[in-house]
Order: sequence, then structure tokens, then C-alpha cells
Amino acid sequence: MKRLVSLAALSAALTAAPAMADAANPQQAAKDFVTKAEAEYARLGIEGGQAEWVYQTYINQDTEALTARAGAAATEFNVKTAIEAAKHAGTPGLDYDTTRKLARMRTLIVLPAATKPGAAEEVATLNAKLQGVYGKGKGTLRGAPINGSDIEAAMGTNRNPDELKEMWLSWHDNVGKPMKDDYARLVAAANAGAQELGYADTGALWRSNYDMPPEQFAALTEKLWAEVKPLYDSLHTYVRMKLNQKYGDAVQGKTGPIRADLLGNMWAQEWGNIYDVVAPAGAGDLGFDTTDLLKEKGYDPLRMVKGGEGFFTSLGLAPLPKTFWERSQFVKPQDREVVCHASAWNLDNVDDLRIKMCIKVNGDDFTTIHHELGHNFYQRAYNKQPAYYLDGANDGFHEAIGDTVALSITPEYLVQIGLLDRAKVPSADKDTGLLLRQAMDKVAFLPFGLLIDRWRWQVFSGEIKPADYGKSWTDMRLNYQGIIPPGPRGADAFDAGAKYHIPAMVPYTRYFLARILQFQFYEAACKQAGWKGPLHRCSFYGNKDVGKKFNAMLEMGASKPWPDALHAFTGSREISGKAMMAYFAPLKKWLDQQNKGQKPGW
Repeated sequence: MKRLVSLAALSAALTAAPAMADAANPQQAAKDFVTKAEAEYARLGIEGGQAEWVYQTYINQDTEALTARAGAAATEFNVKTAIEAAKHAGTPGLDYDTTRKLARMRTLIVLPAATKPGAAEEVATLNAKLQGVYGKGKGTLRGAPINGSDIEAAMGTNRNPDELKEMWLSWHDNVGKPMKDDYARLVAAANAGAQELGYADTGALWRSNYDMPPEQFAALTEKLWAEVKPLYDSLHTYVRMKLNQKYGDAVQGKTGPIRADLLGNMWAQEWGNIYDVVAPAGAGDLGFDTTDLLKEKGYDPLRMVKGGEGFFTSLGLAPLPKTFWERSQFVKPQDREVVCHASAWNLDNVDDLRIKMCIKVNGDDFTTIHHELGHNFYQRAYNKQPAYYLDGANDGFHEAIGDTVALSITPEYLVQIGLLDRAKVPSADKDTGLLLRQAMDKVAFLPFGLLIDRWRWQVFSGEIKPADYGKSWTDMRLNYQGIIPPGPRGADAFDAGAKYHIPAMVPYTRYFLARILQFQFYEAACKQAGWKGPLHRCSFYGNKDVGKKFNAMLEMGASKPWPDALHAFTGSREISGKAMMAYFAPLKKWLDQQNKGQKPGW
């Protein structure tokens, strides 16, 4: 078996030659360093992606070891290049690309490790182990084991509060609790790596990846939350009232926080699955359900993916390659454990595009497919960029692209693709219902999208100690979301670990940014398409002019600061919650009328 290249060997390969050849020309030394590093970064990225794909689609001890080994090699390399990049960054007279790539080398590391022997292996092994615990995790329903993807589906349709409570508690206990000690070790190991890179902790490293100082970025997200929070508060008050009416005071009180398991989602992050519980009389009956439409039209998982692809090709983008259909995971295999959490991949950084899902025929997964394909089409659009630019303008952009398309899953779009008969398109008096259904996912998500990293930033900084992981998580969810667990949580609880992105160490503020950005993108696309009706009914399906401008933004990748990419499509250089508030303005007015006499807040 070949041994991994050592850190010392990497150091020699990356730095020795430029140091000898260009000691008198520091600009050329920096440029040569970037060239060598970029080639190795591309190679390790492909090898690591292949190992991770095999692991996530075939979980066992061998594939766990393989992905940990590849992850360790990439981590060692990225840490070394980041340290070396910092030395070159202060060189005067560097060209734009060298300067930007040196900066990206320091900020693209998500899970850093110290340079001491064995540190990268420790980080990679812990990370792989935690993801394995999540991937193999199960809860119970009526005492019988049930896997994560099935719990997700069941919590969207089950209206028995005792069974909802059982699923919620069993999942969080069985999946989260066993991770706690290893997670604390991973935090400490990652912090040691971040500090070697010159950051206070891993959270500060993550916040530095937005073309602005970390403190400025934290302030920006708080500003955005302040812009949209009044809408969330109105929605929370209304939904709590409806849940109280359905379940009674013994299950859900008239005032205070909402019980987390009643909201139709394992993490209470999106509430659209309980739309039937909160739908307004008259306007709430939209006359169709996307899940029912998919089933009536005979859609299976593959046809759902074909449908998602059809939106992007209608904009003039090229179809997905043949290998996409041969190599993707569309449904959960029956013979092995896999990570069902939906994700999008480009294994060769050219056109080996894939998605990994455990698709069920329902409206949620139809939306998720559009989202994941947004990643794929973005990945392919920038595939001619150099390796260090093979990314979104920022990670919020990458999440927002597919969400922008998913916003266009309007009744008009469903008619255009033959899912809905035009005679059944909801009339204007149903607009409140349409907006409420959208808000139950888009608006309800906002505080959850913000608090995941808010909690982790405090964990990384040491403000939250391992002994307080459970309590701090529950307290922060109460503070931001106004929700509480359905039962007591012990001191050994680690409910945060029951959310995939925590054990996987995936930064999460990107999803909050995406919720804001998608409305800016959507508003801009609808204006470009010449849409004249209410914004929430707009579909830009089939508009190739929008597609050209859209693709021009995507092709930029990470080659320019994100305000440049934002401006290229929207005409603005500032992320703003104003488009989202404008989209939901009629709903906000209606919610406030419904909430008269209710006590807001928790």
C-alpha cells in the first residue's frame, strides 16, 4: 500500500524550488508557489471527492478509513499552503489572481488541523466517525426502529403528538448523544489548526471567507436578520395559535414557545408540512397538492430528477451528461447503509456531475431536486476556472441558485410542465394561502439558518463548554426560533448532533444567506423576464434571456468578490432582505390582522 505523502515532502515540493530560483524576485516566487499549489490542490480534491463519494454511498469501516485518509492528506496540504500563503500575501506588486488565490488558500479550509504529526489524521478520522454515526442512526416509531429519512417523511404527515414526540426524542437521543465526546475532541483539534493559521478559532476562520473582515460579516448577518425578523415573529404567533386550536393547551400552549416536534420537520427548520393545520379558511384550500400531482402523473424518482433538469435546460443551459444518470444515487439502496442527506457533486471538476439522494415521491423532494441541480449547473458553469476559483461567489450563492429556481415552482410553472391543469390554478383570492405555504418554509427557516453557526461560533470560541452543549443549544433555539423540545433533555444530551451539518462540520450561515439572496435573484429574474403579475406567482421557466445572464454570473465562480457577482445579475452590490419582505408584504399584513388579541413572542 502506498503511504501518504508527508507534510515535510509537501513543504519541500511547494516551497524549495521557488525559494532557490526566485529569491531575488518575490513576486515570481509567489506566482510559482500558487501555480504548484493549485495543481496539487486540484489533484487532491478529485481523489478526496472520489473517496468521500464511495464512503457516503457505501458506509463501512473500510470506506470510512479511505475517506479519512484522503481527508487527512487534503487537510495537511491545505494547512501547509495556507501557512505558506500568509508569508507571500504581504509581497508588494502581486497581480490580481495571485493575490486573490493566496487569500483563498487561507480561507477555503473548513476543517483545519495543526501541523504536528497525526493531527490531520485525528481530525479526518473524528469527522468520518461522526458522519458514520449520523448515517447509521435510527429512531423509533411505536417502538420499532426507523431510519432518518423515514422519520423525516413521517414527521411531515403524522399528527399524533405522542408519536411525534417519540420520533423526535428517539432520534435526538440515539443519534446526537453518542457523538458528544468525539465532537468536543474534534472542536479542540480544529481550533488548534485554525490558530496556526492565525485565526482565533475555527469560527473566526469560517467568517473570514466572505471578502470582508470576520467581525463585519457577523454584523452583516445580524443586520439581515433584523430586516426580516418582524415577518418571522408574525408567522410564529399565527402558527402557535393554529397548533393550540388543533392540539389543545395540554400539548401546545396559547402563549410562549412552540413544541418543536409539532412543526412537521425533525429539526423544526421548515414548517411547510403542517400547512394543512394552519391553512386559512377559503384561501387556504389551494385546490392542489404537489405530492398528489406527482403521484397522479406517475412520477417516480428518476422522472422527478428529469423534471428538475428540464427547468435549467428551458433557460438554454445544456442537459446533464449521460454519466450523471449512470452514477448518481437517486434512491436508498436496500443492501447497505448510506448517507441519505441530499448533496450535489462534481467528481472531476469538469462534468462528472452527480446528486446523492434517497428520493421519495413528494413535493418536498421535488423542490430539493431543483435545489441540488442548482449546485450541479453552477459547478459546470465555472468548470473552466482555475482550481482555486472552482466555487460559488460565496457559499450562500451556491445554495441560493437552486432555491431561486425552486421559488419558480409556482402554479404557473406546474401548468407549464404539465403537472397541473390550468383550470385548477388557484385564483387571486388564494394568494394568501400561496404566500403562507411559501412562508412556512422560507420564513420559518431564517432563525434556524442563523443559529446553527451562532451556536458553533460560541462553541469554537470556548464561550460554550462541552458540559453546556445541550443546554446552550436548547436555549439558543428558544431565543432565535421560539421553540422547545417535546420532553426534558438530560445533561448528557447533544441535540445539535442530530442535525447532519453539525457532525459533518459543514458551515451553515450559507443557508441563511441563501434564503435572503434567492429573493434578490428571483426578483431580478422576474424583472428581466418582463413578469407583470404578483411577484410570488412569477415563473421565468423557458426564458433564455434570463438564462444567459444567469449563466454569466455562474461562470464567474469565485474569481471575483461576491458583490461583483451579485451586481452582475441584480444590479446591486449589497445583500438585502428587502426583496423578501416585498414578496411577503401582503402576507405580513394578513398575519397581523389574524394575530389581533394574541400575545406575540415567547
